Amino acid sequence: MKGLILSGGKGTRLYPLTYTRAKQLIPVANKPVLIRVIEAIHEAGVDEIGIVVGHTEPEIREALGDGSQWGVQLTYIRQDSPEGLAHAVKISQDFLAGSPFVMFLGDNVIEGGISALIRDFGTNDWNSQIVLKHVENPSAYGVAQLRPDGSIEQLIEKPANPPSNLALVGIYMFDEHIFEAVNTIQPSARGEYEITDAIQWLIDHGYSVYPHVHEGWWIDTGKPTDMLEANSHVLEELVPCIDEAATVDSDSLLDSRVSVQKGAQIINSVVRGPTIIGENTIIENSYIGPFTSISHDVEIRNCEIERSIILENSRVTDIDQRLRDSLIGRNATVQQATKKPSGIKMTLGDHSHLWV
Repeated sequence: MKGLILSGGKGTRLYPLTYTRAKQLIPVANKPVLIRVIEAIHEAGVDEIGIVVGHTEPEIREALGDGSQWGVQLTYIRQDSPEGLAHAVKISQDFLAGSPFVMFLGDNVIEGGISALIRDFGTNDWNSQIVLKHVENPSAYGVAQLRPDGSIEQLIEKPANPPSNLALVGIYMFDEHIFEAVNTIQPSARGEYEITDAIQWLIDHGYSVYPHVHEGWWIDTGKPTDMLEANSHVLEELVPCIDEAATVDSDSLLDSRVSVQKGAQIINSVVRGPTIIGENTIIENSYIGPFTSISHDVEIRNCEIERSIILENSRVTDIDQRLRDSLIGRNATVQQATKKPSGIKMTLGDHSHLWV
């Protein structure tokens, strides 16, 4: 069994953060989403992983290296143009070498990992298995229609009248027959080789394709609101820990759901979890509310922050209104100006300076 992670998208829905950073490397709970995907695949017993990369390849290579830090062996597969998920499978054929594999979109966060999926596929004589999730708005997704025997009969992209509420979540299992499909299908109207067309080709040619219905939460972190939601879910799953090399003074109050990483300093502040404070970060005279991730080497002084993500090397100081539901990029500065707004909500890109 091998793994294939697709990590080539531009992340336009996360602008301005993704002008300067691969979307898959934006962290939730202070860990990049792409690393969470690698860990999920490794925990399922798969150690050989191919990563399909595009224009952000240098940054992803620098962040991940050869994968040994996470106990895996990474192979980078260059996709020079965004020609679709099926095209990503097609160009990975040499790496996969006929092995069954799990394919995972590199910007997805899923509760509970994929070990059950791997076991399910390995113990059945199926050619493909597709992870599905019950959703409230199936018209916004690719949707599966099932046969009475439980197999998948048809995949329909964003149907006006959905035959079910089972949406594709971006995790797939395939055997070698998928290459017959991806080498046969034609580009769609938008000029891409669609993975749904390849799966439908398998179905139409008599191959067995079954669902794996995921009962936990799942989030595609494609938009700022999705990032914040994923961050909230992951923070709730963290086992709180205050590193012995962190400093919390006697004037500060932390509840039992707070994690504080090495070298951080909490001074005369209140921190309520689930929350994580990154390495060498300073929190002084401030309130940090639930569902907030503050990354490494950040300075927060005289502020109130809640349900936000603050990336590394940033400064947020002297803000007289509560900052909430916000994403602040790397090396950014947010500080008080003379104008006094009634509230603050923002998505601020890397290296930005803002006076509020």
